[in-house]
Amino acid sequence: MDVITRNFFRLLRSGALNEYEPLEPMSTFKWDRLDRMVHAQHVESSAQKGVRNHQYDEMMNIPKRLIDDSYEELEEDALPQLSNRLLNYRFRKIVESERHAIDTNVGSLEVLQMIVGNVSNMLNKGMMLSGIIQLGSYLRNKGDKVDFVKLDEWLSKLHIRRMAQLQGSMLVSVFNFEQDEIPFVQRMEPSAYKLVLRSVIHSASDTAEEWHFRQSRSGFVQNNSTLLRRNLRRSLRYITYAPIETISNYFNNFARSLQEIEE
Repeated sequence: MDVITRNFFRLLRSGALNEYEPLEPMSTFKWDRLDRMVHAQHVESSAQKGVRNHQYDEMMNIPKRLIDDSYEELEEDALPQLSNRLLNYRFRKIVESERHAIDTNVGSLEVLQMIVGNVSNMLNKGMMLSGIIQLGSYLRNKGDKVDFVKLDEWLSKLHIRRMAQLQGSMLVSVFNFEQDEIPFVQRMEPSAYKLVLRSVIHSASDTAEEWHFRQSRSGFVQNNSTLLRRNLRRSLRYITYAPIETISNYFNNFARSLQEIEE
């Protein structure tokens, strides 16, 4: 991990989790690269809080715009979705039933929705750290309000237990969580650290192209082979963690891209 990435994670831990760790001095060029990482991962708010926590550190050379810029929190979708129709039906049924249950546990529902949202981001965008940070912050501050037995049952029904465990392993490997803070992590996923680093390094280029197929002026169909290969590699990367959802997600995206040709 280079100095830019180390400072990137230190800022996020400071801004989102109130953990202070000294930054390493960087040139303006390196701060600009860190700023691009922040925008690619949509963690502007957490990073800026971290920057302000460190703005008076000596010899840091933090650009003034990183301190003064203001960012609005992104609005979250009302309810995330799974690509597999059956699993998405189960998910919505779980949410609806729990909301009307006598012993409703709001904390468990909120954590489940964060995990499902992260699954979608991991499969469609490689991974967005904003969701992982949100999950970690919730567990750190409100974890005592979560019924983890109930949550574990839901994750099993949705076949995303291991995907949730991967997310928890990311919190342990990068954000200094203890494994016992995350009860749904029964064992650490060894690839978690590598997947986070890969996401941070490649996310800016991974989302550069959005089309899979398009029709040329001559009427022939062109495909974006680079994006197709990238999406296939991403699916293969996560298929062992959630095979049903990963396969459904890939073919849903493929079908949607074909439909776009007619529009």
